Amino acid sequence: MLLSFFGGVFGLHRFYVDKPRTAIAMLFTFGGCGIWYLYDLVLIAAGEFRDGDDLPLRNWSVAESQFTQHRLVGRAEQRVTELEEQFDALRQQFNDLAERVDFAERMLAQHREPPRPQLPRGS
Repeated sequence: MLLSFFGGVFGLHRFYVDKPRTAIAMLFTFGGCGIWYLYDLVLIAAGEFRDGDDLPLRNWSVAESQFTQHRLVGRAEQRVTELEEQFDALRQQFNDLAERVDFAERMLAQHREPPRPQLPRGS
């Protein structure tokens, strides 16, 4: 927005968004005698101005470098991987505990059943 406001008559904002042909045209016509300059200024303020890839420019803040973003994404991926490993370990521990509880219940059930009397075999 600031680039357009202060350098829009010379097409600086169009150079910035990779539109060199129209930027040169604005440079030589002094922003279309001010009309083109005002039109672009309104489009940018409304968030409808598009860059060289035809994507709308709505985020006017200064972005972090790609290196920093990649490093943050790398950290996030690493953290997700660590959490997945911890989750898998907890799942394994839970399964082991469930097997032990099941075994203990079966053992207790066997001890609680009274022995069945055996009938003498006929002779």
